[in-house]
Formats: sequence, C-alpha cells, structure tokens
Amino acid sequence: MSVDIRAILPHRYPFLMVDAFISQEGDSFECVKSVSHNEPFFQGHFPEEPVMPGVMIIEALAQAAAVGLAVREGQQDGQIGYLAAVDGAKFRRKVVPGDRLRLTGEILLFRRGLCKVSAKALVEDEVAAEATLSFVFAR
Repeated sequence: MSVDIRAILPHRYPFLMVDAFISQEGDSFECVKSVSHNEPFFQGHFPEEPVMPGVMIIEALAQAAAVGLAVREGQQDGQIGYLAAVDGAKFRRKVVPGDRLRLTGEILLFRRGLCKVSAKALVEDEVAAEATLSFVFAR
C-alpha cells in the first residue's frame, strides 16, 4: 500500500521523523526512519559521539502512530493529534547515524478523539526504545 506521509503529517524537515509507511494489519503498524549523519540534532548531541536523542525517538514513534492510525481509519485529511502523555518510556540501546529505525506499534484505543498506542522503535530486531503514547485529536 502506498501512503503519502506528507499528506497525513503536518511535520516537515527537519522535524519530519518518518520516511516511509511499511505496513498496517489490524491495529498494528510499521513505519521506518533512516537515521542519517546529516540529522541536525547530531551537531550538538554529541559532536564526538552522535546519538539520537531519546525525545526524538519518541517523536518518531508518535508520528508513526499518527500515520498508522490514519491508515487504519482511512483518514488522510491532515487532522492533527497532539501528544498528551508518554508512559513507561524505556531506552534500551543507542541509535546512531546509519541505523534504520523500525517504528512499530499497536493501537490500543481510539475513541472520542483519544488514542492510546503501544509503540516500539527497533534497530533490526533489537528494541531501541518503547513507550505507551496517548494523543488527543482536536476538532
């Protein structure tokens, strides 16, 4: 399935953190982010040892969740979901230039403009980060 990420997400460079939609099956989704040496945050985090900030991994997961939800619900109208909570976030390995993040998740709840997603960022099959994310969709 071809999905236009830019039609779903309002984010643009340098804050667009999803490169491609990979799959949607039931409540589960997968997107990818290729982490390049040119990411602006590597200039300061850290110049001698570039590491993707955990908050940027969470942002990538949130954007992937928005894409997964839009595909599941058949919405491509650009409705914006605002991140409302991040629960149980754990960071298990460094993400460095050259890594390809698999942004996976399962939509746990979507009702009355509220959405809750269990999400994981993986490098190959190794979990880099995981969290439960909650969103509110403004009307």
